Amino acid sequence: MASQPSADKIPVTVLTGFLGSGKTTLLSHLIRQPELSNAAVIINEFGEISLDHELVEKTDGDVVEIQGGCLCCTVRGDLIGALHNLLLKRANGEIKAFDRVLLETTGLADPAPILHTLMSDPMSWTKFRLDGVVTTVDAVNGLATLAAHPEAVKQAAMADRVLLTKCDIVESGVRAAIESRLQALNPGQMVIPIEHGRVEPRMILDLGPFDAKNKSPDVETWLRAEAYEADHTHDHHHHDVNRHNEHIRAFSFSVDQPISQAKLQFFLQLLGMLRGPDLLRVKGIVNVMERPDQPAVVHGVQHIFHPLTWLAAWPSAERRSRFVFIVRDIEPQQIHDLMASLTAT
Repeated sequence: MASQPSADKIPVTVLTGFLGSGKTTLLSHLIRQPELSNAAVIINEFGEISLDHELVEKTDGDVVEIQGGCLCCTVRGDLIGALHNLLLKRANGEIKAFDRVLLETTGLADPAPILHTLMSDPMSWTKFRLDGVVTTVDAVNGLATLAAHPEAVKQAAMADRVLLTKCDIVESGVRAAIESRLQALNPGQMVIPIEHGRVEPRMILDLGPFDAKNKSPDVETWLRAEAYEADHTHDHHHHDVNRHNEHIRAFSFSVDQPISQAKLQFFLQLLGMLRGPDLLRVKGIVNVMERPDQPAVVHGVQHIFHPLTWLAAWPSAERRSRFVFIVRDIEPQQIHDLMASLTAT
C-alpha cells in the first residue's frame, strides 16, 4: 500500500531530555501557544505511578498518558497504539481534530528505539511523520549528567534542537562548558538557551524529516543497532517497570494528612543535603495545610529543589499528597521514614 504524501501526514515532535531537564515545564508552555492549540499530547513516564498528566495544564487538546515503563523498552507497542487510538477517536468525533502530536518521553528514555519505531513501523509512517527531536539539557547539572548517563548523550546527539534550560541560575563558566560539550556531541546544531520553559514554537516546529546523516556518525550506528535489535529480540515486557537498571529505580508514596509548608520545605532541604547526588528526579503534588484548595507542586533534581509553585485548583478528586522519586541506590524506606518523622504528631 502506498503511503500518504509527506505533506498529508501528521507531524510528530519528540520532546526528550534527561530527568529534571525541564521537559514538562517546556510542554506546559508550548500547549498554551496558539500554534499548538490543536495539538494532541502523549506523555510517557517511568514507573507505574505518575504525576505529569496532572502537572501539565489542561487544554482543549487530547492528552494520552503511557505508563508502565520507558518507551525505549517496555511500551513501544503502546506508542503505536496511542497514536492510532488518537486517529480512531478523531474519526469517531470523540476528540476534536488535531494537526500535530507532541510526544514527551521519560527522562530515562534512549531515543533510538523511539525514533526507529516512528520511522519504520508501517502503521505509523503511513499516517504520521517524525517532524523533529527536541532535547532539553539542564545547564546546571548537564555536564555531570552527560558524564554519568549514556541515555543523556544519545538524547543530545540525536536532537534537531537542543534547549539549554535553567540558564537563569547557572554560572557563566559552567554554561560555556556545557555548550562546548553539546557542540562536540552534535556538531553544528543550534543550542537555544531558555528560561522557565519559554521558547517560540517556530524554533522547534516544522524542522523537516529527521535525517541521521546530518548528525554524528554515532546516530546512524545507534539506529542500525536498534533495527537489528527490533528484528531479533521480541521479549521486551518481562521486567520490573519501576527499575531502569540495578541502580536506578522509581517509587512513590502518599501522605493522607495535610503537611505544613515549613515541614515540607524542611523535608526537601534534608533530602537535598543527605542524598542530593542520588536524587535523579523528585516530583510531588502536595496538600499544604495553609492552602488546602491550591496544591503545591514540588520539582527537584539532585540537590536543587525549585521554589514551590501552586496549581489554581486540584486536578482531580484525589487530595492526598503524592510524591514520585527516581533515585540511584536509595531504598524507599529511607525516604518514607524521613517523611514519617516530619509529619508525626
